[in-house]
Amino acid sequence: MVPQINPSLSVDCVVFGFDGRSLKVLLIERRSPLRNEEEEPDFKLPGSLIFEHETVDEAAHRVLKQYTDRQGIYLCQLHVFSEPDRIKGEELEWLQAHYRVTTSRVVTVAYYMLVKLDDALQTDVRTRGARWIDLEAIHQLAMDHKHILAHALETLSKQLMTEPIAFELLPRKFTLRQLQDLYEGILGIEIDNRNFRKKVLSSDYIVPTGEREKQVPHKPAMYYTFNRQKFRKDTRQKFRLNFINWQL
Repeated sequence: MVPQINPSLSVDCVVFGFDGRSLKVLLIERRSPLRNEEEEPDFKLPGSLIFEHETVDEAAHRVLKQYTDRQGIYLCQLHVFSEPDRIKGEELEWLQAHYRVTTSRVVTVAYYMLVKLDDALQTDVRTRGARWIDLEAIHQLAMDHKHILAHALETLSKQLMTEPIAFELLPRKFTLRQLQDLYEGILGIEIDNRNFRKKVLSSDYIVPTGEREKQVPHKPAMYYTFNRQKFRKDTRQKFRLNFINWQL
């Protein structure tokens, strides 16, 4: 039996990934018979109208599984976008045709998600009709999805300054260059390299592994790990990381 769709309530997901060099966002290329093949691709955030039998959280997990087939990914409800005219005109016509529903407005519950972006996941999403796009290369999205993306990035930037959220995007072993690139990519600023390293190395939570990069065309960098257990036990620091309290 085909699940019944609620035509006026949806979820949209901002999925961030980091490949060791740049911050990326998972996007879906929207298909439309009205588009000319020579036109630029039309991208949107992963999302869906919800089924009547599921909660919005369940719908978000369904969307995430559909395009990444991953579990245990950091997921946070972002905001409810309920402007009556957030989807209108041709965009509303596309949504009604795509889902075969009739509706005059759609309220969406937005989420943002953080994934550890490895080679397998970068390849696998293409088979599921999705693509990882560099954040800096995203200039336009369907509907109000650029607005949703901006809201997610602003929220992530604030969390980055008070919580160890960065380590949801990094592999278990990472270099200080990767950590700095991630902070610069999210905050949209350049950070002084020497000051950043000094702050990081003064932290009790960033621990050298004794291992270095291999087969690289430059001096191999040291790998570090985040001691999450120590961070959680340290009641004095709780949700603060002293190495990110630099002057912006």
